[in-house]
Amino acid sequence: MSEKQYSMKEAMVFTQRIAQLSKALWKSIEKDWQQWIKPFDLNINEHHILWIAYHLNGASISDVAKFGVMHVSTAFNFSKKLEERGLLQFSKKENDKRNTYIQLTAEGEDVLLQLMETYEPNGNAVFSGALPLRELYGKFPDIIEMMAIVRNIYGDDFMEIFERSFHNIESEFIEEDGKLRKPKKTEQELA
Repeated sequence: MSEKQYSMKEAMVFTQRIAQLSKALWKSIEKDWQQWIKPFDLNINEHHILWIAYHLNGASISDVAKFGVMHVSTAFNFSKKLEERGLLQFSKKENDKRNTYIQLTAEGEDVLLQLMETYEPNGNAVFSGALPLRELYGKFPDIIEMMAIVRNIYGDDFMEIFERSFHNIESEFIEEDGKLRKPKKTEQELA
């Protein structure tokens, strides 16, 4: 067995520093997130499920729970509420009857796209808090160390989905008049 390379004091200070910073950051994020989605009569779990369903395009409830960092029963119950509102549909796959899958309905996708269009960065405390760093360094913080910690806790699959969602925004959306929009499909693309 190898000798530990850290002291108990160092371990305590690190974990408590992360805990306190995470709690403070989450409180601010939660408040801003709730304000953003409130006009759409969604809670954070429901919005997160819509987000995951959009980016995974046919996710199992287990996938939603994993990538939404929530219990399977939470993922199922909030997905059920979204289904009742006509924003999601449930299905089973022919070759996988054990798992339940969710897919955004057209109305669900519309709600998610409207949410993206209504995002207002200046009403977001974390964005505002990071803006001086962007002005100083010419970019927003990469938070690479935090991503490495999350990768070590949740695994490569989690981070792959995490990155895919942001890649999708970069590649599938345009900015017009200060708003994010999905471009309209041409007649050739529809055919």
